[in-house]
Amino acid sequence: MAEFAEGLRCKNPTKMLMTILFLMTAVVCSYIGALSLRFDGTIPLLYQASIVTILPLLLLIKIPIFWTMGLFSGGWKYISLPDLLRIVNANLSASLLLLGLYVLAGRQYVHIPPAVFVLDGLFCFLTISGARVLARIGMETVSGTFKQGKEAGGRVLVVGAGAAGQTIAREIRQTPSLNMTVIGFLDCDPERLGENYQGVPVLGAPQDLVQTCWSRHIGLVIVAQPAVGYRELRTIVAACRRARVESKILPTVGEIIKGAVSVRHMRDVQLEDLLGRRPVELDVDKIQGYLKGKRILVTGAGGSIGSEICRQVLNFSPAGIVLLDSAETPLFNVERELHARSAGVVLTPSLSDIRDEQKIRQIFARHRPEVVFHAAAYKHVPMLESHPYEAISNNVMGTRILANAAHAAGVSRFVMVSTDKAVNPTNVMGASKRAAEIYVQYLARRSATNFITVRFGNVLGSNGSVIPVFRDQIEQGGPVTVTHPEVTRFFMTIPEAAQLVLQAGSMGRKGEIFLLDMGEPVKILELAEELIRLSGLRPYKDIDIVFSGLRPGEKLYEELLLAGEDIQETAHDKIFVAKSRPIDENVSEQWFLNMAQTSQIRDSALLIAKLREIVPEYRVSHASPVEVKITLPQSVRTKPAPPLPAAPARAKGDVARATI
Repeated sequence: MAEFAEGLRCKNPTKMLMTILFLMTAVVCSYIGALSLRFDGTIPLLYQASIVTILPLLLLIKIPIFWTMGLFSGGWKYISLPDLLRIVNANLSASLLLLGLYVLAGRQYVHIPPAVFVLDGLFCFLTISGARVLARIGMETVSGTFKQGKEAGGRVLVVGAGAAGQTIAREIRQTPSLNMTVIGFLDCDPERLGENYQGVPVLGAPQDLVQTCWSRHIGLVIVAQPAVGYRELRTIVAACRRARVESKILPTVGEIIKGAVSVRHMRDVQLEDLLGRRPVELDVDKIQGYLKGKRILVTGAGGSIGSEICRQVLNFSPAGIVLLDSAETPLFNVERELHARSAGVVLTPSLSDIRDEQKIRQIFARHRPEVVFHAAAYKHVPMLESHPYEAISNNVMGTRILANAAHAAGVSRFVMVSTDKAVNPTNVMGASKRAAEIYVQYLARRSATNFITVRFGNVLGSNGSVIPVFRDQIEQGGPVTVTHPEVTRFFMTIPEAAQLVLQAGSMGRKGEIFLLDMGEPVKILELAEELIRLSGLRPYKDIDIVFSGLRPGEKLYEELLLAGEDIQETAHDKIFVAKSRPIDENVSEQWFLNMAQTSQIRDSALLIAKLREIVPEYRVSHASPVEVKITLPQSVRTKPAPPLPAAPARAKGDVARATI
């Protein structure tokens, strides 16, 4: 009772008073109605006298029970099935308690037919729930009339009449401030056609989208099918463009915390949605088994992959993370971001270069990491073609220094992030990463540390990659620069790549190279066209696409396996293991010792020659940017092809080329 009184003081006084008066009225009217029904509308004088005796007891018992069961909380216009169940439980509890007290002690003082208690509980439930339902109907009717009177600021069509779509329709109806009205659903299930959900009809199938938008004057289409395939989504987005309506999407349930679907999660369709990357399913127990409570070192922590690895590692409650990067500003930013949600995990930023052998040894001695994720690397192909010393010094020698330090310190696991460009490389960057793979494999055979390599392709939105460059070019009004109309690349999202790196880290033992399932290769030209369309513009009309030609070191397509490497499945459907070709350990050891000495000379030709000794499949590319056959889609072939540059030199005002 003290808790009840305290609760009354904490609530809005006016609202609380109105709620108490309503519930007291419901209790009184329900009991009188139960007596009247029991005696066919005429209450005998004997029972009329008992009303004055019984009603105070009813109020004294029912009102606190209603408070305890939560009938005082919640806005009436949001009544739902759980609210109705709570009202049932409250009235059932009160009626059973009253009936028990009557049987045990009340019969000798007053006589009441037991059926009255049953009828009283039923009437009380109907009165309370009926009032709330009527209040919700009234409020929604008023808000709907208000919105229609304003011509609804947005006539909405929802694709998907399932649970997510119905939730969106209900929330829009209950929230007048959104200034939206759901006109109908589209659903691919023929059994739902013509049905009504949340008072909204199913008007047709997704293929009827254009006609429905035109006939119903739709202004916004919401794709509320969290499991919709990327091919279907592409079709829906294309139909919205034809109908000239805006399109939004709900993320997958996995992206929405605890699956709480809401209008606030609605967002524009993004390029990632159209590439068909399924959400990653992780074996959390295995990952937690080697990360929980452990000291972690992440190199390249300020980069796209390194920073995402740090974010993902935080989810597994490590003892601490050393964030190592040679770039000051990115390191500062990621440390500040992670600190806000570190929840007791010790974060240590280390402004260090992996090529500084003495500093690296000090870091391992001081922080004693148990797991190392090595994501630090120079990665931009054209840049490294002009700076082979930096590529070899950082990607090869830096990896060697780091791996040796991990071996000497007895680190449990060392996971190196590699690239598909290491397969049959045609550029210094890819060859340097392949050399790093070879050294990690070489060291794995003689070390107690579990050395693991994870090889994958491009990630969407990484720093300096093609997507951010394309977006910058679109914002500047174009043109969008593609190297070649037939060039293809593998893509995956940054979180997906980081999660799979963590998963692969739980599998490796002795130098395996794990390959991530990259899906189907994507044409960069189609990627550029789709990104322009998602920006609300038209390729070749609003934004031009020009072709610069393959730059030195670039290939038309990337590979994930070397000749002689067999691929085997693992327990995870997105991770495979490559059985690597045997390596001559004596040659490897001697080569790395020689390369460490040769790199001090900084002779580019000599360095590349040495690199080809250890990576014999490395073939230097001499691609020219001026000999490119341009093949445009049939719809735009009549448009004259843009002139190609006569020389590699950039003209004044030329847009930066995309790094692919």
